[in-house]
Amino acid sequence: MSRILIVSALRQELSDIDDVLYTGVGKVNATYKLTELLTRVYGKDRFDLVINYGTAASKTYSGLVDCTKFIQRDMDATPMGLKIGETPFDKEPSMIDFSHIKNPIGKNLCCYTGDSFVTDIQYMDVVDMEAYALAKTCRNFGINFVSYKYISDDGNADDWEKNCGKGMEEFKKVLEYYDNI
Repeated sequence: MSRILIVSALRQELSDIDDVLYTGVGKVNATYKLTELLTRVYGKDRFDLVINYGTAASKTYSGLVDCTKFIQRDMDATPMGLKIGETPFDKEPSMIDFSHIKNPIGKNLCCYTGDSFVTDIQYMDVVDMEAYALAKTCRNFGINFVSYKYISDDGNADDWEKNCGKGMEEFKKVLEYYDNI
């Protein structure tokens, strides 16, 4: 049986599920909390898969979506000749791709992560604040990763507050898929 870790930024996004690692908001908090847990269990009962659940913004999609590709949208080293999202001196590709991981939704969207609430998201599938950091941590530990995002808004913070807890029931149905693998 696979060992799965569920990770979410905030309790109000996923309050109905037990055994969730809550990281807090943002890339630094997400990286710190996940790395702290993984280093404690590393080599013992290693996780096979980390599943992230949270809310996100999108102008194109609605409801619950899966993200398997991740870009750090607020990394801007363009003065060094790099593209937005490329980290200077990083040997790994700037887009982290876990689309080889099968999941029950299968849209394989790209999540653009940054430490700011974005309102101009026209050309991005999904926007959040933690998934890239979690994906990079998992890649570094050699653990598979998938992220499910409930589209709570289109960049409007007021809509996020009203909708942040609405995707839990849909996510619980997705988790049933993992009970059978």
